[in-house]
Amino acid sequence: MSLNIAIIGLPNVGKSTTFNALVQAQHAAAENYPFCTIEPNRAIVPIVDPRLDALAQITGVPNTIYATIEFVDIAGLVRGASQGEGLGNHFLGHIRDADALIHVVRCFDDENIVHISERPQPRLDVEIVNTELILADLQQLERKIERLSTQVKGDRAAIPLLAMTAKLQDHLQLGRPISAYPDQHNDAFLTLRHDLRPLSGKPVIYAANVDEDGLAQDNPYVTELRQVAAGQDARVIKICAQLEADMAGLTPAERQEFLELAGASESGLDQIIHHGYRLLGLISFFTMNEQEVRAWTVRGGATAPQAAGVIHTDFERGFIRAEVLPHDTFVHHGRWTSARAAGALRIEGKEYIVQDGDIIYFRFNV
Repeated sequence: MSLNIAIIGLPNVGKSTTFNALVQAQHAAAENYPFCTIEPNRAIVPIVDPRLDALAQITGVPNTIYATIEFVDIAGLVRGASQGEGLGNHFLGHIRDADALIHVVRCFDDENIVHISERPQPRLDVEIVNTELILADLQQLERKIERLSTQVKGDRAAIPLLAMTAKLQDHLQLGRPISAYPDQHNDAFLTLRHDLRPLSGKPVIYAANVDEDGLAQDNPYVTELRQVAAGQDARVIKICAQLEADMAGLTPAERQEFLELAGASESGLDQIIHHGYRLLGLISFFTMNEQEVRAWTVRGGATAPQAAGVIHTDFERGFIRAEVLPHDTFVHHGRWTSARAAGALRIEGKEYIVQDGDIIYFRFNV
């Protein structure tokens, strides 16, 4: 599975600059006026994994294929977006397929960059965007209620879904996001969440976009954003989008030195990868042959057949067994045959839960 992350926020908070920084190339226009981004910019970014690099070096295979993230830069949302203000409905539609959201919040002063208010107000800025997500979900839910009200007349199995839509409607009308609905494990709730892909139900990471001075120490804007995020049980990362965009073209070592001089230990991309994987409960496993070493992404708790299905549905359908070596064990032995001879190779069946860093060879028959 490829991770899809949408970058959202108000106009002129640094979304496109953040996008450029994350993909380390000027894919998106970044201008000082609202709605610079009309159609979403998209970029697929490899997740560089030192463990995969180590496998490639040991095996000497010609190709290294990393797992990827697709970033989608969504145009700025404004108050009334759910009613079409600022082409809002058009913009909101691009968020629905995202696995998670990066909500960029401006946390710096600059009189030369237009903001929707006199100065940044993180709490209010977050509230404006989140309210539009909730209103968009409410509109979609109302349409679902109309369809289900007709469906239950001939299908009693739809009654629990209709009852749940009413509960969710009440919840949203109180200004609460789907992510805060208390009964997240209810079967009807899970069915509706899968069908509707609610915008306010998506995991969110707040990105505090600061100036260089704000990297080393939180300014009052960042402190306020952290308080908002804590109330939502959400994570906050701190980036200086302009600084990171300026580092495009530097070597990894040069970038790291540049960041450390500015008071940051990780790039914005690294922070998003680490927090995003934890937020979504994702892990990586590896495969290799004579031509390539490759990383794959699955949700934590995936069984061996489910992991095989990420590679190809035939692998899952005809799964027989999995030959498994933890990454560090392979590095220690240096060869698959040596690990097998030492008794380190494990043979696992359909119930095996894949672990982060597993190297797996799948046996299947269709």
